Amino acid sequence: MATFFMYGKYSQEAMKGISADRTKKALDAITKAGGKVKSMYALLGKYDIVLIVDLPAVSDAMKTSIVLNKLTGIAFTSFPAISIEEFDKITA
Repeated sequence: MATFFMYGKYSQEAMKGISADRTKKALDAITKAGGKVKSMYALLGKYDIVLIVDLPAVSDAMKTSIVLNKLTGIAFTSFPAISIEEFDKITA
């Protein structure tokens, strides 16, 4: 599994649909893609939300981003991430 930070920006339409039910549907979509949500946060600034998720591969992150955009109207920008411990091993 790989970790991804998925930063989301709400459209005007997406703002209208905010609900706990939509959040549950989004979580279910991530699980269906083979992923697991580690945490989620609402943000102030350039992005409105960040999901920290584990997914099997980059292709699954891309697919999940598209599925979530269709479901919620939120546009996601996703970044792969590794732990600092892994980074230190790579750079040693």
